[in-house]
Amino acid sequence: MDQSTWDLVRDSLLPLASGLVRGTIPLTAISFAAGLVLALLVALMRLSSIGVLSAVARFYVSVIRGTPLLLQLFIIYYALPEFGVVIDPFPSAIVALSLNVGGYASEVIRAAILSVPKGQTEAALTIGMSYPTTMRRIVLPQATRVAVPPLSNTLISLVKDTSLVANIQGVELLRKAQEIAAPTYEFFALYSVAAVYYWIVCLVLSFGQTRVETRLNRFVAR
Repeated sequence: MDQSTWDLVRDSLLPLASGLVRGTIPLTAISFAAGLVLALLVALMRLSSIGVLSAVARFYVSVIRGTPLLLQLFIIYYALPEFGVVIDPFPSAIVALSLNVGGYASEVIRAAILSVPKGQTEAALTIGMSYPTTMRRIVLPQATRVAVPPLSNTLISLVKDTSLVANIQGVELLRKAQEIAAPTYEFFALYSVAAVYYWIVCLVLSFGQTRVETRLNRFVAR
């Protein structure tokens, strides 16, 4: 007896959730964390008075923002083996997604740093604070409040961008949906369930963003 669409959807809920928990969420978390570290470094390079560092950072941001993420994935996974560099799908995805986040988030962080009045930095340096201490204790805490909303949007976009990893044989939510739908041709039903899973994760992140913004606003108000 052929399995009904509803039965297929019910039986697929757990495998799809497994793809979400084991693939999509780890990809998002690791890539976003690594991308933020890279973004902060690139933002500081952009703001540096050393011309070479600033030029390198501008070039990196230009390349990342000027090329499709899917192409970046293909270069790392399919093209690098021509030069003897073979990387498995999961780490390839981490590298590509982290580089992509770094390119976009660096501009967010740079703008947030520039939003802090320059006089505060000058005052901190005047009373004897070093530049790293000034950034850590004066500038970055204030810049964080400004950067949270756009960085949260970057995180939400990253959740959806992980679906591109299916194109390099990476196992995540969309790939799981494709594997389950292929033998049955129930693409609409399975893709719809996958869409609901993505939507739920994005709703949770949006709720978290609101909570973080509220806490930061209260902290500043005090």
